[in-house]
Amino acid sequence: MVVAPPPEPGGLRTTTTPGRLVIAATVSGSAVAMITGTVVNVALPEIAEGLDAGTLGVQWILNSYLLTLASLILVGGALGDRFGRRRVYLVGMGLFAVASVASAVAPNLGTLLAARGVMGVGGALLAPGSLAILEATFHPDDRSAAIGAWSGMGGLAAAIGPLVGGLLLDVAGWRALFVVNLPVVALAMVLTWTHVPETVDPDAEDHRLDVTGTITGAVALAAISYGLIDLGSGADPDSVIALVVGFAMAVVFVVSQRRGEAPLVPPTLFADRIFTVANLLTFVVYAALGGVFFLLVVTLRQVAGFSGLEAGAATLPMTLMMLLLSARAGRLSARIGPRVPLTVGPVLLAGGMLAYTRIGVDADYLTDVLPGVLLFGSGLVALVAPVTATVLAAADDRHAGVASGINNAVARTAGLLAVAVLPVAAGLGPEAFDDPARLEDGFGRAMLITAVLALVGAALAWWGLAPSRDVPAVVDDCRHDHLHCPLDAPPAVGVVQPSGAAAGR
Repeated sequence: MVVAPPPEPGGLRTTTTPGRLVIAATVSGSAVAMITGTVVNVALPEIAEGLDAGTLGVQWILNSYLLTLASLILVGGALGDRFGRRRVYLVGMGLFAVASVASAVAPNLGTLLAARGVMGVGGALLAPGSLAILEATFHPDDRSAAIGAWSGMGGLAAAIGPLVGGLLLDVAGWRALFVVNLPVVALAMVLTWTHVPETVDPDAEDHRLDVTGTITGAVALAAISYGLIDLGSGADPDSVIALVVGFAMAVVFVVSQRRGEAPLVPPTLFADRIFTVANLLTFVVYAALGGVFFLLVVTLRQVAGFSGLEAGAATLPMTLMMLLLSARAGRLSARIGPRVPLTVGPVLLAGGMLAYTRIGVDADYLTDVLPGVLLFGSGLVALVAPVTATVLAAADDRHAGVASGINNAVARTAGLLAVAVLPVAAGLGPEAFDDPARLEDGFGRAMLITAVLALVGAALAWWGLAPSRDVPAVVDDCRHDHLHCPLDAPPAVGVVQPSGAAAGR
């Protein structure tokens, strides 16, 4: 197998065959993470039954992946810059493939959780790597077009993920969901090995990796998640100790970021009010979104009686709305500024969450589910592109990539904590997923909680982004090369910005 000779740095064109093959390689790899993120929720009831996992086990099936992903995604980008983006991207895909096979054959819950953790490590190397390759290899004039093509095709992968997952679940069982991505991984690895040139950041050797920040951040997230999830079965010394350790490590992490020479999260970024408000908004709203995506499909399956395919297809209108309308939402935000879209979006999301409280036994899709889906999708359309553009517009050029990574990590951390906290807050005990009546009651309470979180996000946007001398009225200078959508679940992936920039990193 012949490795492609490196073209002139930053010289690839989207109209050439080498350029198209590089786009195909990055689309194939990132689609793996997107598809995996969209299919697992559909099968949670079957996985729980097959591995004898209650509510706590289901939470860890999701969080074992999210934990390593959120902890390492900033490091993943730095490793690619230093050791080669192509090399790190290939390692990420290899880890993802091995972990997928291990998940498919897992004989017990512990093995599955370990495999999902490794999968998260692979995702942390994949996610920043795909866009970094495009940014480093394409000519500046074609970079937005390349990322836009990556984004659109990635969105299609996310759109079909739930349908494929539901179909496979009904036909072949839950284990098949973990190996469905192996042909895509194989294609991505071949294309990357043969056609993607290696690139590194020439200044990367001058920057130290933040080992202290990486370790303390990961330990803090793991301990806090464990403590909060363990509270679901009643407070005990283990959960208290875990929370104390977690919050202590969080303090050490913050101190290390303030005093370190090369922090993962440069504190100077948070001196900007827009950046801080936009990330606070991201945290509360994406915590709400994480709670909805965690519980919605499970409730459709266990309470409303939907099949795997029906539950997988239920949220498809959201993805289609994102694909069709996000560019228009981006243009509108650039014209009128982020304050109104980032206020209206969470309000619409809250309306969708309240509409979901209608879901119960034998719920009808058209009258009980679809209205919430349409409101929810409208809120995502108004929210996703503007919040990312606002974060990046608040950072200077040299910090654009770091700002994107921070916003991505904030969103994933919010989803991680939502999966840990929401069942406890909603009264979903250890066996709630096996009791449709308890799950229905808990789901209704959970949707009320997520609606409140969304409204808090709307309030943050309205008051925090009010025009002043340091808050521009129009966000029209965002660094499109670094745009991403921080939700690794449908439908908020593959958003195409007006200039063809991507969301989905």
